[in-house]
Amino acid sequence: MSTRSPEVTLRFLAAPTDIIMAGAHGVGGGRVLEWIDKAAYACAVGWSGAYCVTAYVGHIHFTRPIPSGHIVEVRSRIAMTGRSSMHIINEVLSADPREGVFTRACDCLVIFVAKDTVSGKPMQVPTFTPRNDEEQRVFEAAKSRIELRKAIEAEMEKQTYNGPSDAPRMITRFLAKPTDVNWGGKVHGGTAMEWIDEAATACTMEWSGESTVAVYAGGIRFYRPIQIGDLIEVDARMLRTDARSMQVSVHVRSGLPADGRTGLQTAIHASITYVGIDIDGNALPARQFVPRTEEDQRLSGHAAVLRELRMEYRPLPLISRKEKLIYEAEIGE
Repeated sequence: MSTRSPEVTLRFLAAPTDIIMAGAHGVGGGRVLEWIDKAAYACAVGWSGAYCVTAYVGHIHFTRPIPSGHIVEVRSRIAMTGRSSMHIINEVLSADPREGVFTRACDCLVIFVAKDTVSGKPMQVPTFTPRNDEEQRVFEAAKSRIELRKAIEAEMEKQTYNGPSDAPRMITRFLAKPTDVNWGGKVHGGTAMEWIDEAATACTMEWSGESTVAVYAGGIRFYRPIQIGDLIEVDARMLRTDARSMQVSVHVRSGLPADGRTGLQTAIHASITYVGIDIDGNALPARQFVPRTEEDQRLSGHAAVLRELRMEYRPLPLISRKEKLIYEAEIGE
């Protein structure tokens, strides 16, 4: 058993520059994901003793906004390990520094893979063995998500996104800057997740005519690294609307600028749910998108299947009932 610590806690100060739009109630979801990725990276590297890359981020629940000026605490801990992978549970809490009472704002699962810096191939990591009942519970919860993740990936691989479409869409293009990279010389996973949230937020705001916030992300999958100087295309596309929510698919594609747009390859694929909010932060009814083309209708059905899969598999909760009660008591609920 490794003597390395399976836990890391990082703290950040939520600054006005972390709020991506005027009048927003709190820090953008993309910036929160960036903080999560940094803490999870520190946890993964500390456990494995190797350079690590983000492979998957999922089951992201945004429960409340984080105001500017709050101290943000990201608690990351190893839940389980594979041969080269580390499944990390992340909890985000924040507090007004004048009061010091931390309450929950977000939680999610991140999977990192250890890589050999010379060959670039996955390398073996120390096995994590639960040391107590709580760690065993978290281990079982992470394990219960494996089959769901496989089922969702299989469903996503069936889809195409290049046919005629009337879906609301937002496409942004730019070059990956040196300030975007991590310690391994590749674009930081958290930076890419911020790109994703910005494009999807713009897409849902343009469609709804309202301010929107991310409330859930079923999965963000990383397929290939992004290099400095790559041409980046972030393509956010509406899949489906329900009474209040808007489900968006986001593809991040990258490649050499000299190869043009035809040379771009998918680097990341994400599925995120947004809601419109009023000036007081209350959820609004969603403007309805009615798919008409064959592809839009198929992708709307695909979004419904993803929701059904989550209901069918019903993975164990990452956060215990006791923890939830503690947080509810802290905020007086």
